[in-house]
Amino acid sequence: MSHPPLILASGSPFRRVLLEKLGIPFVAVTPDVDETGRPGEPPQSLVVRLAEAKARAVAQDYPDALIIGSDQVAYLDARVIGKPGNRERAIAQLTLASAREVVFYAGLCLLNTGIGRTQTCCEPFRVRFRPLSQRHIEAYVDRERPFGCAGSFKSEGLGIALFERLIGDDPNTLVGLPLIRLIAMLEAEGVDPLVQAPS
Repeated sequence: MSHPPLILASGSPFRRVLLEKLGIPFVAVTPDVDETGRPGEPPQSLVVRLAEAKARAVAQDYPDALIIGSDQVAYLDARVIGKPGNRERAIAQLTLASAREVVFYAGLCLLNTGIGRTQTCCEPFRVRFRPLSQRHIEAYVDRERPFGCAGSFKSEGLGIALFERLIGDDPNTLVGLPLIRLIAMLEAEGVDPLVQAPS
């Protein structure tokens, strides 16, 4: 079956690995998007806005394509927790999350540039952290260096040892790309991963 080219508007290696699960050829392009939140912007609105902005940022280079944009934030104590960027902030984020529940919101956009149709959604996922000692937090941060990950962990790696419980519909959401919702969006555009020729 033929379909428009599939473009992943993301520089994230984690999202690339997730999308590869579907076995559909795609091209990954890093979009240039300011990810700063707006004053008073709810996290659900922020991630959907940024997911769409990422898809649109590369749209002019792909006039007949299906472009996937995605964004994710962690939310705790009524504030967004972004990527820590360094060791100290990663330790601070995990210290704050210890023995608590953190909500992760993943925004998803599928933009069909050929017909101008946009599908968007926000997928929540909750994580209950184990009580974590400072020794455990520092050991984890030093081993995995999760400085580019919202919430300061990599759930696909050793980060799973930080958790007591995961609550949500799609564990891929926690890594940054809700595949179950994406599959439904792709099917609405005539792309069925189960019957596509493998990449």
